[in-house]
Amino acid sequence: MSDPERHIEPPKVSTIEQIFPVLNSSLLERIVAHGRLREIQTGEVLIEPGSKNAHFFIVKSGELEIIQSSDGSRKIIAVCGPGQFTGEISILFGRPAMVQIRVSESGIVIELEREQWLSLMQTDSELSDIFLGAFILRRVELVAHNFGDVVLLGSIHSPDTLRIKEFLTRNTHPYSYIDLDRDSGIQDLLDRFQIGINDVPVVICRGNLVLRNPSNGKIAECLGFNENVDKTRVRDVVIIGAGPAGLAAAVYAASEGLDVLVIESNAPGGQAGSSSKIENYLGFPTGISGQELAGRAYTQAQKFGAQIMIAKRAQKLTCDRKPFSIEIGEGLRVQCRSIVVATGAEYKKLPLKDLHRFEGCGVYYAATFVESQWCGGEEVIVVGAGNSAGQAAVFLAKNTRRVYLIFRSDNLMQSMSRYLIRRIEATPNIVMRPHSEITLLEGDDHLERVSCRDNQNGKEETHPIRHVFVLTGAIPNTTWLRDCISLDEDGFIKTGPDLSQEDLASAKWPLRRPPRLLETSLPGLFAVGDVRGGSIKRVASAVGEGAIAIAFIHQVLNE
Repeated sequence: MSDPERHIEPPKVSTIEQIFPVLNSSLLERIVAHGRLREIQTGEVLIEPGSKNAHFFIVKSGELEIIQSSDGSRKIIAVCGPGQFTGEISILFGRPAMVQIRVSESGIVIELEREQWLSLMQTDSELSDIFLGAFILRRVELVAHNFGDVVLLGSIHSPDTLRIKEFLTRNTHPYSYIDLDRDSGIQDLLDRFQIGINDVPVVICRGNLVLRNPSNGKIAECLGFNENVDKTRVRDVVIIGAGPAGLAAAVYAASEGLDVLVIESNAPGGQAGSSSKIENYLGFPTGISGQELAGRAYTQAQKFGAQIMIAKRAQKLTCDRKPFSIEIGEGLRVQCRSIVVATGAEYKKLPLKDLHRFEGCGVYYAATFVESQWCGGEEVIVVGAGNSAGQAAVFLAKNTRRVYLIFRSDNLMQSMSRYLIRRIEATPNIVMRPHSEITLLEGDDHLERVSCRDNQNGKEETHPIRHVFVLTGAIPNTTWLRDCISLDEDGFIKTGPDLSQEDLASAKWPLRRPPRLLETSLPGLFAVGDVRGGSIKRVASAVGEGAIAIAFIHQVLNE
């Protein structure tokens, strides 16, 4: 095999020492106590791409090369010298290695198995901060330079291409993207893997496995997202959903010594993870993206020992005995002594091709003081015919030039409270557009134009509107729980004081004590975040509920 091409693309000088820090001798001595010294020889390969439970190496003397393979070529993307260490965030997640590590100069390294490294992370806060900071920055560099083990071939006109891009991006997995609509030389690659146009999008995983329009679960399986998760032991708590509420519960539970498993159907972050910027979350005065906040919480939970399964969905709960048993597909079940349901709610979305591009930057699913500040003095659109849409229209009319209230029915009488209709009619800058719908959203980085059609006369108009509020309701992810717990009329989970005596009698509540705050009609099962009836739709509230639920779970486990 030919020597790899040197292709090191160093980051900005100000961050080099953070990405590749040099550990001093006292830190090295602390690490040695957790691992072993190993002699290395030039040309020796320490880790191969795809290696499971890859080891962690700190160089005492000599030199290691980090090599990435893609499309048949091999590139050296980094070099580790004395005092520096290998690895990136994959080792924390327990996922297969994406690169090869080869000895380029003989010497001595400190070698730690993954479990030894995790123990070090949980007992030495100084080294933990150094490792995590470097690993996160390394992953950022891998993503920025497309240094990954995945190639995605797709089209901007394909919804499945968008789905896969979002899945990889929100799981922070680096990948290369080839646009079939723009790359005229792609036919050779298609022929090489015998790919027809009907197979697109295609994921080339680890350089040799071709997946034709795969599900997110198939991609997760190929990349080994869940290989390190023990699915056999009975957990103290299983958390369903890795949005802000679920991740907060995972962090607090794991940091307090509970055995935690999180099951996430797509990617960390939930609805908040798709937000381009959260500006009202405590402690981030300049704002933080939903994906960044979720990524930090995801890493934090695993640092404390929580295990997280990606692209797995809770399908059925066996709730007539303990431990609980949760079916997550393909005959796989996990058992636990308590459960936190944090599956959230899916907002009803407009059937528009480019909707995803403008969510959080022109299209919103709530109308609060924060959103109203962004559109002061402008024209806005509110979509919906229910009370939430009417309340939003009245609220936004206070500081906008005009509010267009768009709905497909002939009038609001059947879906909105009379007092709201009267208030809307009395507000001069609210314009009602019945039997109408949005047909097109346009813009670059932010929504700039909206096209609407009157379905009665077929007339279509385009307006220079930068803000659309979609308030057509939300659907809670609770169908798998209907036979086990009490739900309200909209399918949201009833908890604590919202549970009536009739609810408890129907559920055959077995205990003398009433349900605790956030506890459902099934003892030991808690609900937090948007899936809970009456929840406050804010990230901070969801995080608080996740933490509170764990405090009560300690009490349940001790009963």
